[in-house]
Amino acid sequence: MQAAPRVELIPRRALLAAGGALGLCILAVGATRLAGYAPRLPDAPAVAERALRFVDRPDGGIAIVDAASGAVIDTAHGEQGFLRGTLRGLLRERKRRGQGSEAALMLIARADGRLTLVDPSTGERIDLESFGPTNAAVFARWLGPSPPRKAAS
Repeated sequence: MQAAPRVELIPRRALLAAGGALGLCILAVGATRLAGYAPRLPDAPAVAERALRFVDRPDGGIAIVDAASGAVIDTAHGEQGFLRGTLRGLLRERKRRGQGSEAALMLIARADGRLTLVDPSTGERIDLESFGPTNAAVFARWLGPSPPRKAAS
């Protein structure tokens, strides 16, 4: 008795072509990501923003200064790991470009709930909500008006 001929539902060449196309797509996406492309959603409209300067104090703290008025609106004491790490990253880029640390940073609250810290002098930005609500709250408290304490030195 003779065996029935084998019938291919999907031809072997078609499977190899589909597998090759899939492999090329994966390589293209990987190469794009390694090249630095990071897709982002467009920014929602700003609902609040404030220009802030962060000034090192002799006691090791950081004075948070409203750039428009020059008034100290808060002082950060202690370790403040997230605050210091965020500022260090932005200031590192300024130093790399030969810029000083005096220019203000823009803190922007958006209609979709996102909170962004932007350095207008370098174009660098940090989407603070990406680090969780506790870390974003470190900066969010400075969006509203605060009573001035004294001018920054």
